[in-house]
Amino acid sequence: MQNWYFNSRGYRIFTVFNYIILFIAAALCLIPLINVFAVSLSSPSRATAGEVWLWPKDFTMEAYKYVMRSSDFWRAMFVSIERVVLGTAIGMLMTIMCAYPLSKKSDVFRARKIYVWIFFFTMLFNGGLVPTFLVVYYTGLLDSIWALVIPGAVNTWHIILMLNFFRSMPVELEEAAFLDGASHWNILWRIFVPLSKPAIATITLFTIVGHWNAWFDGLLYMRKSYNYPLQTYLQSLLTIDISKFLTQEQQNIVAKLSPKTIRSAQVFIAAFPVLCVYPFLQKYFTKGLVLGSVKG
Repeated sequence: MQNWYFNSRGYRIFTVFNYIILFIAAALCLIPLINVFAVSLSSPSRATAGEVWLWPKDFTMEAYKYVMRSSDFWRAMFVSIERVVLGTAIGMLMTIMCAYPLSKKSDVFRARKIYVWIFFFTMLFNGGLVPTFLVVYYTGLLDSIWALVIPGAVNTWHIILMLNFFRSMPVELEEAAFLDGASHWNILWRIFVPLSKPAIATITLFTIVGHWNAWFDGLLYMRKSYNYPLQTYLQSLLTIDISKFLTQEQQNIVAKLSPKTIRSAQVFIAAFPVLCVYPFLQKYFTKGLVLGSVKG
């Protein structure tokens, strides 16, 4: 019966239709990136004239040479790397520490419902931009890396994903550990965490991408431009005229290039680290997302 269904005409049409939709979706994601890469490798005149689409015209690496010599770009890159490392480590620690007690039943953790409603409330309402800025300001976090890490360290959606994954664990594992004298701390870090690699990898990927792509909080909390993370630095290049901030030597170099090719090279270099990280976590992505979502 099952083989008949998979060999039926309707199933084959459905499969072909799915492949077409997925191909279109993949193309819509890849074509802009390929275009940016092609522009970054093209001559300034061809790029400015809009003649570049998916293949470089008059191939040149001058834009990348300029970016590699830019101290501002690499300083912003370092700030973003620092943010991703600290933000991912703190975020995952907070997620795991919050999800474990919330995954217990109410007779084990009596205040569970209260905390669940508190976390759920934060998904629907927040204090707003001004109160959040004032909290960061009066706690002395402005112009520090902690202003980019601490305000978003606890993500309610990540906690829900992780606690549902914890609840899918066999109860017998925890009971056997208790009989052997293990504490909740040992059970969490020696049993639950090692068995939760798919969920941890999925949330880690979400956290890395979120921190790497964030730009508005850098613009909001950093009063000095040399503290900008990479995405805030790139966004500032797109919205202001940077020529007046360059030295005469830098202006001479930029005059021989095109702002479009330079920005394309910077954007592609900024996206490259995430493109390298994703394949290593992709094998856990689907399993962690599904298993963490099916139980409530």
